[in-house]
Amino acid sequence: MATATANKITEFVFEWEGRDRNGKQVRGESRAAGENQVQAALRRQGVTPLKIRKRRMRRGQRIRPKDIAVFTRQLATMMKAGVPLLQAFDIVGRGNPNGSVTRMLADIRSDVETGTSLSAAFRKFPQHFSPLYCNLVEAGEAAGILESLLDRLATYMEKTETIKSKIKSALMYPVAVVAVAFVVVSVIMIFVIPAFKDVFTSFGADLPAPTLFVIAMSEFFTDYWWAIFGGMGAGFYFGLQAWKRSEKVQHFVDRMMLRLPVFGDLVLKSVVARWTRTLSTMFAAGVPLVEALDSVGGASGNSVYSTATERIQQEVSTGTSLTMAMTNANVFPSMVLQMSAIGEESGSLDHMLGKAADFYEAEVDDMVAGLSSLMEPIIIVFLGTIIGGIVVSMYLPIFKLGAVV
Repeated sequence: MATATANKITEFVFEWEGRDRNGKQVRGESRAAGENQVQAALRRQGVTPLKIRKRRMRRGQRIRPKDIAVFTRQLATMMKAGVPLLQAFDIVGRGNPNGSVTRMLADIRSDVETGTSLSAAFRKFPQHFSPLYCNLVEAGEAAGILESLLDRLATYMEKTETIKSKIKSALMYPVAVVAVAFVVVSVIMIFVIPAFKDVFTSFGADLPAPTLFVIAMSEFFTDYWWAIFGGMGAGFYFGLQAWKRSEKVQHFVDRMMLRLPVFGDLVLKSVVARWTRTLSTMFAAGVPLVEALDSVGGASGNSVYSTATERIQQEVSTGTSLTMAMTNANVFPSMVLQMSAIGEESGSLDHMLGKAADFYEAEVDDMVAGLSSLMEPIIIVFLGTIIGGIVVSMYLPIFKLGAVV
Protein backbone atom coordinates (compact mmCIF):
# COMPACT_ATOMS: atom_id res chain seq x y z
CA MET A 1 0.00 0.00 0.00
CA ALA A 2 2.85 2.37 0.74
CA THR A 3 4.26 1.88 -2.72
CA ALA A 4 0.92 2.53 -4.37
CA THR A 5 0.49 5.72 -2.35
CA ALA A 6 3.98 6.91 -3.21
CA ASN A 7 3.36 6.41 -6.90
CA LYS A 8 0.41 8.80 -6.72
CA ILE A 9 2.54 11.72 -5.49
CA THR A 10 2.56 14.48 -8.10
CA GLU A 11 5.81 16.30 -8.68
CA PHE A 12 6.17 19.87 -9.89
CA VAL A 13 9.00 21.88 -11.36
CA PHE A 14 10.27 24.69 -9.10
CA GLU A 15 12.54 27.51 -10.20
CA TRP A 16 14.80 28.80 -7.44
CA GLU A 17 17.43 31.43 -6.70
CA GLY A 18 19.90 31.37 -3.82
CA ARG A 19 23.49 31.77 -2.63
CA ASP A 20 26.09 29.05 -2.29
CA ARG A 21 28.68 28.65 0.49
CA ASN A 22 30.91 31.28 -1.14
CA GLY A 23 28.10 33.82 -1.29
CA LYS A 24 27.79 33.55 -5.06
CA GLN A 25 24.28 33.91 -6.43
CA VAL A 26 23.05 30.76 -8.15
CA ARG A 27 19.79 29.70 -9.75
CA GLY A 28 18.31 26.53 -11.14
CA GLU A 29 15.35 24.16 -11.28
CA SER A 30 14.27 21.26 -9.09
CA ARG A 31 11.55 18.67 -9.35
CA ALA A 32 9.70 17.96 -6.10
CA ALA A 33 6.26 17.47 -4.59
CA GLY A 34 6.39 20.77 -2.66
CA GLU A 35 8.38 23.85 -1.81
CA ASN A 36 9.60 22.39 1.51
CA GLN A 37 11.29 19.52 -0.31
CA VAL A 38 13.10 22.01 -2.55
CA GLN A 39 14.32 24.00 0.45
CA ALA A 40 15.58 20.86 2.20
CA ALA A 41 17.36 19.64 -0.94
CA LEU A 42 19.05 23.03 -1.48
CA ARG A 43 20.27 23.22 2.12
CA ARG A 44 21.80 19.77 1.80
CA GLN A 45 23.70 21.09 -1.22
CA GLY A 46 24.92 24.11 0.76
CA VAL A 47 22.65 26.58 -1.01
CA THR A 48 20.68 29.19 0.92
CA PRO A 49 17.36 29.64 -0.95
CA LEU A 50 16.25 33.22 -1.53
CA LYS A 51 13.34 32.72 -3.91
CA ILE A 52 11.38 29.58 -4.87
CA ARG A 53 8.41 29.56 -7.22
CA LYS A 54 6.50 26.81 -8.93
CA ARG A 55 6.66 26.97 -12.71
CA ARG A 56 3.32 27.53 -14.32
CA MET A 57 2.53 24.76 -16.77
CA ARG A 58 1.14 25.75 -20.14
CA ARG A 59 -2.30 24.51 -21.06
CA GLY A 60 -1.93 21.24 -22.85
CA GLN A 61 -2.85 20.67 -26.46
CA ARG A 62 -3.34 17.40 -28.24
CA ILE A 63 -0.09 15.53 -28.77
CA ARG A 64 0.39 14.99 -32.50
CA PRO A 65 2.75 12.58 -34.27
CA LYS A 66 4.70 15.64 -35.42
CA ASP A 67 5.40 16.51 -31.76
CA ILE A 68 6.83 13.02 -31.19
CA ALA A 69 8.98 13.32 -34.32
CA VAL A 70 10.39 16.68 -33.15
CA PHE A 71 11.04 15.29 -29.68
CA THR A 72 12.84 12.26 -31.13
CA ARG A 73 15.05 14.45 -33.30
CA GLN A 74 15.92 16.73 -30.36
CA LEU A 75 16.66 13.79 -28.08
CA ALA A 76 18.86 12.11 -30.69
CA THR A 77 20.79 15.33 -31.34
CA MET A 78 21.47 15.99 -27.66
CA MET A 79 22.49 12.40 -26.93
CA LYS A 80 24.91 12.49 -29.88
CA ALA A 81 26.34 15.68 -28.39
CA GLY A 82 27.00 13.86 -25.10
CA VAL A 83 24.16 15.36 -23.04
CA PRO A 84 23.03 12.93 -20.30
CA LEU A 85 19.60 11.37 -20.89
CA LEU A 86 17.83 12.93 -17.88
CA GLN A 87 19.22 16.36 -18.65
CA ALA A 88 18.17 15.98 -22.28
CA PHE A 89 14.59 15.29 -21.14
CA ASP A 90 14.67 18.44 -19.00
CA ILE A 91 15.89 20.56 -21.90
CA VAL A 92 13.36 19.18 -24.37
CA GLY A 93 10.47 19.45 -21.92
CA ARG A 94 11.35 23.01 -20.94
CA GLY A 95 11.52 24.21 -24.52
CA ASN A 96 8.38 22.49 -25.83
CA PRO A 97 5.44 24.85 -26.45
CA ASN A 98 2.90 22.07 -25.87
CA GLY A 99 2.13 21.62 -22.17
CA SER A 100 0.84 18.07 -22.73
CA VAL A 101 4.20 17.04 -24.19
CA THR A 102 6.00 18.68 -21.27
CA ARG A 103 3.96 16.73 -18.72
CA MET A 104 4.38 13.47 -20.61
CA LEU A 105 8.15 13.92 -20.81
CA ALA A 106 8.24 14.74 -17.09
CA ASP A 107 6.47 11.43 -16.34
CA ILE A 108 8.86 9.52 -18.60
CA ARG A 109 11.85 11.22 -17.00
CA SER A 110 10.62 10.29 -13.52
CA ASP A 111 10.28 6.63 -14.56
CA VAL A 112 13.78 6.58 -16.09
CA GLU A 113 15.20 8.28 -12.99
CA THR A 114 13.82 5.51 -10.78
CA GLY A 115 15.50 2.79 -12.86
CA THR A 116 12.91 2.00 -15.54
CA SER A 117 14.31 1.42 -19.01
CA LEU A 118 13.54 4.08 -21.60
CA SER A 119 11.60 1.67 -23.81
CA ALA A 120 9.46 0.53 -20.85
CA ALA A 121 8.75 4.17 -19.97
CA PHE A 122 7.65 4.82 -23.54
CA ARG A 123 5.37 1.78 -23.52
CA LYS A 124 3.27 3.44 -20.81
CA PHE A 125 2.04 5.85 -23.50
CA PRO A 126 0.94 3.52 -26.33
CA GLN A 127 -1.27 6.20 -27.86
CA HIS A 128 1.84 8.26 -28.66
CA PHE A 129 4.66 5.70 -28.95
CA SER A 130 3.91 2.85 -31.33
CA PRO A 131 5.23 -0.71 -30.86
CA LEU A 132 7.67 0.03 -33.70
CA TYR A 133 9.03 3.03 -31.80
CA CYS A 134 9.38 1.12 -28.53
CA ASN A 135 10.95 -1.91 -30.21
CA LEU A 136 13.62 0.23 -31.87
CA VAL A 137 14.41 2.03 -28.63
CA GLU A 138 14.64 -1.32 -26.83
CA ALA A 139 17.00 -2.63 -29.52
CA GLY A 140 19.14 0.49 -29.18
CA GLU A 141 19.35 0.12 -25.41
CA ALA A 142 20.31 -3.54 -25.69
CA ALA A 143 23.02 -2.88 -28.31
CA GLY A 144 24.33 0.32 -26.69
CA ILE A 145 23.58 2.41 -29.80
CA LEU A 146 20.54 4.30 -28.54
CA GLU A 147 21.56 7.67 -29.99
CA SER A 148 22.12 6.11 -33.42
CA LEU A 149 18.75 4.37 -33.46
CA LEU A 150 16.99 7.49 -32.19
CA ASP A 151 18.53 9.37 -35.11
CA ARG A 152 17.33 6.69 -37.53
CA LEU A 153 13.90 6.69 -35.89
CA ALA A 154 13.65 10.48 -36.13
CA THR A 155 14.51 10.34 -39.85
CA TYR A 156 11.88 7.65 -40.37
CA MET A 157 9.19 9.64 -38.55
CA GLU A 158 10.04 12.85 -40.38
CA LYS A 159 9.78 11.16 -43.77
CA THR A 160 6.53 9.44 -42.78
CA GLU A 161 4.96 12.67 -41.54
CA THR A 162 6.07 14.46 -44.70
CA ILE A 163 4.34 11.88 -46.91
CA LYS A 164 1.18 11.97 -44.78
CA SER A 165 0.98 15.77 -44.93
CA LYS A 166 1.44 15.75 -48.71
CA ILE A 167 -1.27 13.16 -49.19
CA LYS A 168 -3.64 15.11 -46.95
CA SER A 169 -2.97 18.35 -48.79
CA ALA A 170 -3.51 16.68 -52.16
CA LEU A 171 -6.81 15.12 -51.05
CA MET A 172 -8.13 18.02 -48.96
CA TYR A 173 -7.86 20.67 -51.68
CA PRO A 174 -10.54 19.25 -54.01
CA VAL A 175 -12.68 18.16 -51.05
CA ALA A 176 -12.62 21.67 -49.57
CA VAL A 177 -13.47 23.26 -52.92
CA VAL A 178 -16.41 20.89 -53.47
CA ALA A 179 -17.67 21.60 -49.94
CA VAL A 180 -17.49 25.37 -50.50
CA ALA A 181 -19.22 24.98 -53.87
CA PHE A 182 -22.02 23.01 -52.21
CA VAL A 183 -22.52 25.73 -49.60
CA VAL A 184 -22.57 28.48 -52.24
CA VAL A 185 -25.04 26.57 -54.43
CA SER A 186 -27.24 25.90 -51.38
CA VAL A 187 -27.34 29.62 -50.53
CA ILE A 188 -28.25 30.46 -54.13
CA MET A 189 -30.96 27.79 -54.20
CA ILE A 190 -32.53 28.80 -50.89
CA PHE A 191 -32.29 32.60 -51.00
CA VAL A 192 -31.55 33.84 -54.54
CA ILE A 193 -33.62 31.64 -56.87
CA PRO A 194 -36.93 32.24 -54.99
CA ALA A 195 -36.54 35.98 -55.65
CA PHE A 196 -36.14 35.30 -59.37
CA LYS A 197 -39.12 32.95 -59.25
CA ASP A 198 -41.39 35.74 -57.99
CA VAL A 199 -40.23 38.00 -60.80
CA PHE A 200 -40.74 35.31 -63.46
CA THR A 201 -44.24 34.55 -62.17
CA SER A 202 -45.29 38.10 -62.93
CA PHE A 203 -44.24 37.65 -66.59
CA GLY A 204 -47.13 35.29 -67.27
CA ALA A 205 -45.12 33.48 -69.97
CA ASP A 206 -43.80 29.97 -70.35
CA LEU A 207 -40.31 29.54 -68.88
CA PRO A 208 -37.44 27.66 -70.59
CA ALA A 209 -36.77 24.09 -69.50
CA PRO A 210 -33.39 24.89 -67.81
CA THR A 211 -35.07 27.61 -65.75
CA LEU A 212 -37.90 25.29 -64.69
CA PHE A 213 -35.34 22.65 -63.68
CA VAL A 214 -33.37 25.12 -61.52
CA ILE A 215 -36.57 26.45 -59.93
CA ALA A 216 -37.66 22.89 -59.10
CA MET A 217 -34.30 22.23 -57.48
CA SER A 218 -34.63 25.48 -55.54
CA GLU A 219 -38.07 24.49 -54.27
CA PHE A 220 -36.72 21.12 -53.18
CA PHE A 221 -33.82 22.79 -51.32
CA THR A 222 -36.15 25.31 -49.69
CA ASP A 223 -38.63 22.68 -48.50
CA TYR A 224 -36.15 20.01 -47.41
CA TRP A 225 -32.93 21.89 -46.53
CA TRP A 226 -33.09 20.50 -43.00
CA ALA A 227 -33.24 16.92 -44.32
CA ILE A 228 -30.41 17.50 -46.80
CA PHE A 229 -27.99 19.02 -44.31
CA GLY A 230 -29.09 16.74 -41.48
CA GLY A 231 -28.78 13.64 -43.65
CA MET A 232 -25.32 14.63 -44.83
CA GLY A 233 -24.16 15.39 -41.29
CA ALA A 234 -25.61 12.15 -39.91
CA GLY A 235 -24.19 10.15 -42.79
CA PHE A 236 -20.73 11.62 -42.24
CA TYR A 237 -20.87 11.02 -38.48
CA PHE A 238 -22.13 7.44 -38.61
CA GLY A 239 -19.80 6.63 -41.50
CA LEU A 240 -16.85 7.90 -39.46
CA GLN A 241 -17.92 5.90 -36.43
CA ALA A 242 -18.36 2.76 -38.52
CA TRP A 243 -14.90 3.30 -40.03
CA LYS A 244 -13.35 3.64 -36.58
CA ARG A 245 -15.06 0.60 -35.05
CA SER A 246 -15.42 -1.91 -37.88
CA GLU A 247 -12.45 -3.62 -39.47
CA LYS A 248 -14.59 -4.63 -42.44
CA VAL A 249 -15.50 -1.01 -43.13
CA GLN A 250 -11.87 0.06 -42.79
CA HIS A 251 -10.78 -2.65 -45.20
CA PHE A 252 -13.50 -1.65 -47.69
CA VAL A 253 -12.59 2.07 -47.52
CA ASP A 254 -8.86 1.38 -47.81
CA ARG A 255 -9.44 -0.92 -50.78
CA MET A 256 -11.58 1.75 -52.48
CA MET A 257 -8.92 4.39 -51.81
CA LEU A 258 -6.41 2.29 -53.72
CA ARG A 259 -8.81 2.03 -56.69
CA LEU A 260 -9.64 5.72 -57.08
CA PRO A 261 -9.10 6.90 -60.69
CA VAL A 262 -6.47 9.59 -60.07
CA PHE A 263 -5.69 9.57 -56.37
CA GLY A 264 -5.53 5.78 -56.03
CA ASP A 265 -2.05 5.63 -57.56
CA LEU A 266 -0.91 8.39 -55.21
CA VAL A 267 -2.25 6.53 -52.16
CA LEU A 268 -0.67 3.27 -53.38
CA LYS A 269 2.79 4.81 -53.78
CA SER A 270 2.61 6.51 -50.37
CA VAL A 271 1.60 3.25 -48.67
CA VAL A 272 4.39 1.32 -50.41
CA ALA A 273 6.89 4.02 -49.44
CA ARG A 274 5.88 3.82 -45.77
CA TRP A 275 5.86 0.00 -45.82
CA THR A 276 9.36 -0.28 -47.28
CA ARG A 277 10.71 2.55 -45.13
CA THR A 278 9.40 0.91 -41.96
CA LEU A 279 10.78 -2.54 -42.77
CA SER A 280 14.13 -1.03 -43.81
CA THR A 281 14.40 0.89 -40.53
CA MET A 282 13.48 -2.12 -38.41
CA PHE A 283 15.77 -4.53 -40.24
CA ALA A 284 18.71 -2.11 -40.15
CA ALA A 285 18.26 -1.80 -36.38
CA GLY A 286 18.88 -5.52 -36.00
CA VAL A 287 15.28 -6.55 -35.37
CA PRO A 288 14.65 -10.07 -36.74
CA LEU A 289 12.56 -10.11 -39.91
CA VAL A 290 9.58 -12.00 -38.47
CA GLU A 291 9.41 -9.65 -35.47
CA ALA A 292 9.88 -6.58 -37.68
CA LEU A 293 6.87 -7.55 -39.76
CA ASP A 294 4.70 -7.23 -36.63
CA SER A 295 5.01 -3.44 -36.78
CA VAL A 296 5.25 -2.96 -40.54
CA GLY A 297 1.64 -3.65 -41.44
CA GLY A 298 0.16 -1.19 -38.98
CA ALA A 299 2.71 1.48 -39.91
CA SER A 300 1.68 1.32 -43.58
CA GLY A 301 -1.61 3.05 -42.74
CA ASN A 302 -3.71 0.79 -44.96
CA SER A 303 -5.63 -2.28 -43.79
CA VAL A 304 -5.16 -4.00 -47.18
CA TYR A 305 -1.41 -3.97 -46.63
CA SER A 306 -1.83 -4.84 -42.94
CA THR A 307 -3.67 -8.02 -43.92
CA ALA A 308 -1.09 -8.79 -46.61
CA THR A 309 1.73 -8.29 -44.09
CA GLU A 310 0.17 -10.82 -41.75
CA ARG A 311 0.17 -13.41 -44.55
CA ILE A 312 3.76 -12.50 -45.44
CA GLN A 313 4.81 -12.95 -41.81
CA GLN A 314 3.20 -16.39 -41.65
CA GLU A 315 4.95 -17.52 -44.83
CA VAL A 316 8.32 -16.11 -43.78
CA SER A 317 8.07 -17.83 -40.39
CA THR A 318 7.70 -21.18 -42.20
CA GLY A 319 10.86 -20.66 -44.27
CA THR A 320 9.56 -18.86 -47.37
CA SER A 321 11.77 -16.04 -48.63
CA LEU A 322 10.53 -12.49 -48.15
CA THR A 323 10.40 -11.82 -51.89
CA MET A 324 8.34 -14.94 -52.58
CA ALA A 325 5.94 -14.11 -49.74
CA MET A 326 5.55 -10.53 -51.04
CA THR A 327 4.90 -11.89 -54.54
CA ASN A 328 2.18 -14.19 -53.20
CA ALA A 329 0.52 -11.24 -51.47
CA ASN A 330 -0.05 -9.67 -54.91
CA VAL A 331 -0.14 -6.06 -53.65
CA PHE A 332 3.43 -4.88 -54.33
CA PRO A 333 4.75 -3.29 -57.54
CA SER A 334 7.29 -5.29 -59.51
CA MET A 335 10.06 -2.81 -58.71
CA VAL A 336 9.71 -3.42 -54.97
CA LEU A 337 9.81 -7.18 -55.54
CA GLN A 338 12.95 -6.88 -57.65
CA MET A 339 14.67 -4.64 -55.09
CA SER A 340 13.74 -7.08 -52.34
CA ALA A 341 15.11 -10.03 -54.33
CA ILE A 342 18.40 -8.22 -54.97
CA GLY A 343 18.63 -7.28 -51.30
CA GLU A 344 18.10 -10.85 -50.14
CA GLU A 345 20.68 -12.22 -52.58
CA SER A 346 23.31 -9.59 -51.71
CA GLY A 347 22.64 -9.51 -47.96
CA SER A 348 21.69 -5.81 -48.05
CA LEU A 349 17.93 -6.03 -47.69
CA ASP A 350 17.65 -2.93 -45.51
CA HIS A 351 19.65 -0.86 -48.00
CA MET A 352 17.62 -1.97 -51.04
CA LEU A 353 14.30 -1.44 -49.24
CA GLY A 354 15.52 2.02 -48.24
CA LYS A 355 16.31 2.77 -51.90
CA ALA A 356 12.81 1.61 -52.87
CA ALA A 357 11.33 3.89 -50.20
CA ASP A 358 13.38 6.82 -51.53
CA PHE A 359 12.11 6.15 -55.04
CA TYR A 360 8.45 6.02 -54.08
CA GLU A 361 8.75 9.06 -51.80
CA ALA A 362 10.13 10.98 -54.78
CA GLU A 363 7.25 9.64 -56.89
CA VAL A 364 4.78 10.93 -54.30
CA ASP A 365 6.43 14.37 -54.40
CA ASP A 366 6.18 14.49 -58.20
CA MET A 367 2.56 13.30 -58.23
CA VAL A 368 1.47 15.81 -55.59
CA ALA A 369 3.12 18.63 -57.55
CA GLY A 370 1.50 17.44 -60.78
CA LEU A 371 -1.94 17.02 -59.22
CA SER A 372 -1.77 20.47 -57.62
CA SER A 373 -1.19 22.11 -60.99
CA LEU A 374 -3.75 19.87 -62.72
CA MET A 375 -6.55 20.28 -60.17
CA GLU A 376 -6.71 24.07 -60.41
CA PRO A 377 -8.04 24.25 -64.01
CA ILE A 378 -10.31 21.24 -63.41
CA ILE A 379 -11.83 22.87 -60.33
CA ILE A 380 -12.24 26.19 -62.15
CA VAL A 381 -14.12 24.44 -64.98
CA PHE A 382 -16.21 22.49 -62.43
CA LEU A 383 -17.25 25.60 -60.50
CA GLY A 384 -17.76 27.62 -63.67
CA THR A 385 -20.07 24.96 -65.11
CA ILE A 386 -22.23 24.76 -61.98
CA ILE A 387 -22.44 28.44 -61.08
CA GLY A 388 -22.51 29.55 -64.72
CA GLY A 389 -25.24 27.07 -65.55
CA ILE A 390 -27.42 28.40 -62.74
CA VAL A 391 -26.84 32.03 -63.77
CA VAL A 392 -27.60 31.34 -67.45
CA SER A 393 -30.76 29.42 -66.52
CA MET A 394 -32.00 32.39 -64.52
CA TYR A 395 -31.31 34.90 -67.26
CA LEU A 396 -32.81 32.89 -70.14
CA PRO A 397 -36.37 34.18 -69.43
CA ILE A 398 -35.04 37.74 -69.40
CA PHE A 399 -33.38 37.24 -72.79
CA LYS A 400 -36.60 35.69 -74.14
CA LEU A 401 -38.66 38.59 -72.86
CA GLY A 402 -36.24 41.09 -74.46
CA ALA A 403 -36.51 39.30 -77.79
CA VAL A 404 -40.31 39.46 -77.67
CA VAL A 405 -40.25 43.18 -76.87
